[in-house]
Amino acid sequence: MNTQQQDTKEDQPALCDISCEACRADAPQATAEERVQFMTELPDWQIRTEQGIDQLARSYSFKNFRTALAFTNAVGELAEGEGHHPAILTEWGRVEVCWWTHKIKGLHRNDFICAAKTDAVWKGLQ
Repeated sequence: MNTQQQDTKEDQPALCDISCEACRADAPQATAEERVQFMTELPDWQIRTEQGIDQLARSYSFKNFRTALAFTNAVGELAEGEGHHPAILTEWGRVEVCWWTHKIKGLHRNDFICAAKTDAVWKGLQ
């Protein structure tokens, strides 16, 4: 019998409670197992590939441009605080946010952390 305690989902902090780490050009991309694990906390996000680079993407709906812009600015503040920056498209009633790590041309743990924090920002504006 293995007496070592294995990490369980309950033992791990939620993605939105973790801070981003500095990322180097030789940092590993998130593994397939990590992606599956992280995506359980991000059911409204999709992994898509643009120009051969995997990205996390989600669209948010708003009642008007003013609230869409307020959300965009709040995500900008989040990005500055984490030192990790998304692509953001702001339109009337809609904002699309895409996270990926430019240095490694793909998805890093930081992208999943920031996606979870983006969801928290959105929930805070509801």
